[in-house]
Amino acid sequence: MSPRTPLPPPPPPAQIRAWPDRDALLADRAGVLNDLLGRLLGPGRIAAHWGWAVLLATGWAFTGTAVMAFTEALDALSLLFGFVCLVIGVATLVPTSIAIAAGVRKDARIRELFAQWAELDRHPADAALRAGGPVLGWLLPGGLMCALGLYVCVAVPASARPGADTYGMVVLGMGLGLVCWLMGLIAVAKALKHRRWALRFLAPAHLS
Repeated sequence: MSPRTPLPPPPPPAQIRAWPDRDALLADRAGVLNDLLGRLLGPGRIAAHWGWAVLLATGWAFTGTAVMAFTEALDALSLLFGFVCLVIGVATLVPTSIAIAAGVRKDARIRELFAQWAELDRHPADAALRAGGPVLGWLLPGGLMCALGLYVCVAVPASARPGADTYGMVVLGMGLGLVCWLMGLIAVAKALKHRRWALRFLAPAHLS
């Protein structure tokens, strides 16, 4: 499924639903839910998320390098190098940040559609929608990235030594740590939100 393919529409209002029987409703419901689950937690979304993380870290690496170049500038060539790094960093950071924010908003819309279609009925096959494997695929790397980011944010200032390059190194290191923590947090939140929803609405007591 192409990421540019429009999201499925919400289910029609009760007064204009035209499914001939429950089997037809369940078939349409299952198709939409599986599509939405893939868009939310599928391998393509995982690859896109960590791809954006790499781009964000790359943008910050150029920005931090620019700060270091400015604080240690010895001549015009150093200033020019810093300016070029700053332009590359900002040109990477801005569109990447916009894309990440758009992805978070799209995930919220997918979860909303998922809940609307799931509420149409219940079926034993819904157990597969708990997506234990994909949830772990988001949760475990996300948790590791959060821990790594927090460690870097604490370790870099603690290990800094007085000197002309201290400020630039701290900015670079803490920025990269923040990127790791933020992208890890997004991944962990996505996994926990889906798991919480699944346990609440797809529990055995609700299946029929």
